[in-house]
Amino acid sequence: MFEGLFQPTHLILVLVIVLIVFGPGKLPDLGKALGESIRELKKALNESTSAPKELSKQAVPEERAEQKPKQHV
Repeated sequence: MFEGLFQPTHLILVLVIVLIVFGPGKLPDLGKALGESIRELKKALNESTSAPKELSKQAVPEERAEQKPKQHV
């Protein structure tokens, strides 16, 4: 169904249409905004995946600190 979706001629056609719609003056701004958006998305994904790992690392020492060694009498 989508075999020929990303052929070079299709991509060139899309780029030409984008150039006509937005004009050459707006393309750098659009590229910058797109890059910043992707960067923020990656940053948020990294933070969301690293947060549970950090929490689990912090929880382990706290649990061990709460457990007191048994004293043999």
